[in-house]
Amino acid sequence: MHNWLNLVANKDYIERLKQVIFHLHKSDAQHAESVPVEEIFSGKIIWKGVVEVFTLTDHPKAKRCFAWSHNDGEGDSDERFVTVLEIPPVTSPKAAVKAAIVAEVRAKK
Repeated sequence: MHNWLNLVANKDYIERLKQVIFHLHKSDAQHAESVPVEEIFSGKIIWKGVVEVFTLTDHPKAKRCFAWSHNDGEGDSDERFVTVLEIPPVTSPKAAVKAAIVAEVRAKK
């Protein structure tokens, strides 16, 4: 029973990510795979999670998109979605996480 609940929750999560991709990148997306990623900086884990990989059907510049969400806001009460298009140098889920971290650091400056 527990695995079935995870499957339903994951399907809902994938659908939400597909909607965000469509909204931000004006492209339909098909879920291709889930890839665990761990980003380590100076010997410490700075990001650990699962990146969802989507194939884009009609985007002019990218064939794939990497997406995930994390808790954000006061008391982690909001869900923040992150999408990164597969445009070099972003060619893998790990590279997408690095690019998102760099963008977030720059935005805070």
